[in-house]
Amino acid sequence: MEKMLTPLLADKELFSLMALIRGARRIVVCGHRSPDGDALGSALGWADYLRSLGKRADVVMPNAFPDFLRWLPGAAQVIFYDRQRATADRLLAEADLICCLDFNDPKRLQDMGMAVASARGRRVMIDHHPGPQTESFDFCVSRPRMCSTCEIVFRLIHQLGGYEELSTRAAVALYTGMMTDTGGFTYNSNAPEIYVIVSLLLAKGLDKDKIYRNVFNNYSEHRLRFQGYVLYEKLQFLAYGHAAYFTLTRQEMKRFHFIRGDSEGWVNMPLQVRGMKLSISLREDTEKDVIRVSLRSVDDFPCNKMAEEFFNGGGHLNAAGGELPFPMEDAVATVERAVKAYTWMLLPKPV
Repeated sequence: MEKMLTPLLADKELFSLMALIRGARRIVVCGHRSPDGDALGSALGWADYLRSLGKRADVVMPNAFPDFLRWLPGAAQVIFYDRQRATADRLLAEADLICCLDFNDPKRLQDMGMAVASARGRRVMIDHHPGPQTESFDFCVSRPRMCSTCEIVFRLIHQLGGYEELSTRAAVALYTGMMTDTGGFTYNSNAPEIYVIVSLLLAKGLDKDKIYRNVFNNYSEHRLRFQGYVLYEKLQFLAYGHAAYFTLTRQEMKRFHFIRGDSEGWVNMPLQVRGMKLSISLREDTEKDVIRVSLRSVDDFPCNKMAEEFFNGGGHLNAAGGELPFPMEDAVATVERAVKAYTWMLLPKPV
């Protein structure tokens, strides 16, 4: 089964990556701001592999990940730049190699970006988002067609000869990232080799059913009531029912005892409506005065283009994000303008 995987890197690229790893004693692995399952899973899996090679590998994130990912093996040892800046700055300054996972533009690091840019260590980017800023890195592995950064990391470990020694801890982290970034393998996951990788990860002894429950069935009563409130009171439909949006304010989040990650996946729910093509969520950030924007779509609707044009962001064809300044009323007006501009793509095409 292992032989069914297509090599990710050409021999010359593989040797270059091997040289970077062999030449490093201290390595920092980092992901983007507000790390999701793919960012955290790929970082934990890659760091575990690097430790198996005798390297010191620390995982540093710009800020905290969602509460429902705290159970992941190794998550308790992650260092957060916004809370432990002195420690993070020291680790970055001492690092021989900095591995940047699940982002391809240093801007995604926000406050941590300057420390990474000024560090003496070489920078490796491993990512699956389109439009990589390759000039910011010394070595790049960019595969936008792959389902997740965790898929890329597994392929790298496999091609580097590390599969036999891959720990169950790393397998759990990588499977979790693949699962969350594909909505439980319901989108962006038609490539047959994805399931070869899943089989190889299962062979490491992980319990995929338990992982699913840990991620998707691990919320509070407050979160469930908040979800019902959003669907009943806040969901708005546009473009003759082919687009939808909802807003989450700080006041509402406080009312329902919101914790980081509670709104994960909500932006996908309106897509369950027949004929729906686009869903947008607007959430007031709890730490700074910005509106966090998430976009999801189906088929050929370009979330990434809309995010670039209207929401100061970007991403994948069917999943993208961005941000807008306060207040929420202006953000809603921007959504209405964006949907109006793309209505021609949202309406059913004439037969």
